[in-house]
Amino acid sequence: MYLKSLELSGFKSFAKRSTLTFAAPISAIVGPNGSGKSNVAEAFRFVLGEQSMKSLRSKRGEDLIFNGAGEGGRANRASVKLVFDNSRHFLPLDFEEVSVERIVYRDSLNEYSINGSKVRLKDVVELLAPAHIGASGHHIISQGEADRILNASSRDRKEMIEDGLGLKIYQYKRLESERKLLKIDENIKSVASLRREIAPHIRFLERQVEKVEKAKAMKGQLVVLCTQYFSREEAYLSATRRALDEKIKGPKEALEKLERELAGAKKTLEGASSKDERLQEVISLEGKIKAAREEKDSLIRDLGRLEGEITSSEKVRAREETLARERSQESISADKLESLISLYEQESKGAKDVTVPALLSFIKKILTGFRTLLGESWQSVFSHDEDSKKELQNLKEAKNALEKKITLTEIKEKELESIRVSLRKEIEEEKDSSREAEKSIFRIIAEENKIRGTLSALSREEEALARDRGSFTRELEDAQNIIGQAVLEFKKTIPADSSGRALSREEITAIPREEQETRRREIEKIKIRLEEAGAGEGEEILKEYKEVSERDAFLSRELTDLEKSAQDLRILINDLGEKLRTEFADGITKINIEFQKFFELMFGGGTASLSITREKRAARAEIDENGEEVSLEAEREEKIEEGIEVSVSLPRKRIKGLMMLSGGERALTSIALLFAMSQVKPPPFVVLDETDAALDEANSRKYGDMVE
Repeated sequence: MYLKSLELSGFKSFAKRSTLTFAAPISAIVGPNGSGKSNVAEAFRFVLGEQSMKSLRSKRGEDLIFNGAGEGGRANRASVKLVFDNSRHFLPLDFEEVSVERIVYRDSLNEYSINGSKVRLKDVVELLAPAHIGASGHHIISQGEADRILNASSRDRKEMIEDGLGLKIYQYKRLESERKLLKIDENIKSVASLRREIAPHIRFLERQVEKVEKAKAMKGQLVVLCTQYFSREEAYLSATRRALDEKIKGPKEALEKLERELAGAKKTLEGASSKDERLQEVISLEGKIKAAREEKDSLIRDLGRLEGEITSSEKVRAREETLARERSQESISADKLESLISLYEQESKGAKDVTVPALLSFIKKILTGFRTLLGESWQSVFSHDEDSKKELQNLKEAKNALEKKITLTEIKEKELESIRVSLRKEIEEEKDSSREAEKSIFRIIAEENKIRGTLSALSREEEALARDRGSFTRELEDAQNIIGQAVLEFKKTIPADSSGRALSREEITAIPREEQETRRREIEKIKIRLEEAGAGEGEEILKEYKEVSERDAFLSRELTDLEKSAQDLRILINDLGEKLRTEFADGITKINIEFQKFFELMFGGGTASLSITREKRAARAEIDENGEEVSLEAEREEKIEEGIEVSVSLPRKRIKGLMMLSGGERALTSIALLFAMSQVKPPPFVVLDETDAALDEANSRKYGDMVE
């Protein structure tokens, strides 16, 4: 026993919950006409998933619900539950008992459940397909439908036989696979389209990343060069500063000593009873000479600063000239050439005069417009170049003015010195008590002049060192703006020779300055190339390239997975199709054997058989969103469709076709075929709803023999 019970609630004439228990192998439901016997058969169809309202003798879902009678009000829903004994596990569930229930509401909403859990209709179909039962109803023969399988078209007849052979599950899986394949194909097109869309952007980013990588390499090279340059420059400036301090220390101390001696000698002369007016004049001249020298030293220092600014400005100008030369050598792209041609065409439309002045003016106008199209970058370079020229010219003019002032001051100093020498000669000729003090003053002044000359030379060295220190600071800031804090690593680096030996202070100061100048020029060249490469946007480009590349890689993997899934589905569809064809052909052979047996039993002889037919059918078409027809079988205009034809030959009669059979003969033939199907793939139950109603007494006996 497979079928245990059928429970109806609110379904058609069953207002209250009614349970039919099937405790015997054969159960009969009896009652007068109109008592609802056929509603029970339709309840089987309903719970098994029948979607045709016509087969349920209704127009809409609401018609299946009890609509009220007498004192009983109408129900809001109808439910049918079918309970199976699954102790032999003929259903693919690990339960001893399996219940299938369907509920319909007045809004025609349907619910399905298996063992109380809500499921989809496809889940019910997949569950019952291995048991050879389904909504097609070959195992449910309702009143007046005994010959339904004979009246059906060859295609519908084939579907009923496939349902009876348990092949619906394969068809359903193949249909699902085809739907999935169609969806996967759409996804493949969508993903491929996305990849095509981002491909140009990836190529653009690849070119940008290549530039960024080159800029990174140049930055790495710049870090190495800067470390070598700044570490040596810092060591050189520090060593030079210390050496210069040592040079200045002795003369400064000697000068301070002489100034103390001079003050003592002057005090001696000032205390003498008779002062020499010429000596006072000498003292006054010394003050003027000192003031002239201080003015000259101040002017020399200003001149040193100006020379430093001029040197720095010349370096900047040299760098800008290099940049301008590189930009002037840039090739003009095809787009810009197209722009020139377009500009020529626009201007030539309005040109009428062909005289030489008009032609020259016309060409000048086009070239001026083309220069504007090339961008403001060149103009900014040329404009900045003019500013640099003007600034450098101003600095040189200021330097010339200072040099003239220094020359005038030196002339004044020499004139005062000449007067002082003359007075000195006159005073030396005098023999008085202040002679020794005067000699001391002259000696001290002479020594002071010598020391001041030394200090003046050292002061110029200090000015040059200050200029070098200023240039060092500016270059360090410039490098830090380009390569960041990495440039400060030079502070941790000790200058060394090619073998790695640390250099001493004397060795560092002894290194020719040309080597450092060569390093500085190399650094400037790399800076210019970095500025041209636009390395400032590198991180954003790398980040965007990484994101877009990851997106493309993801799409590529997804496309590969989709193509593999599509290939797997095509193989599965082919396998299912082959399995369907094989099992269907085997099933037809087995059904024919049983069909012949039942047919002979019913008619006392004759022949009956099923045959597979194949006919061409035009491809189905649907209307797309644009209102155009789209063929569902795009690759084939016609599709081969299979069907089943029934051939019969009655004994002692020349009847070879179904159309020549009487009503009773058709009913018996149809029942013989349905019983043959049940013999090949026995379903868990068969419902016969007054199938003998159209038979006479003789045929009813034959029908009884067949049932037995």
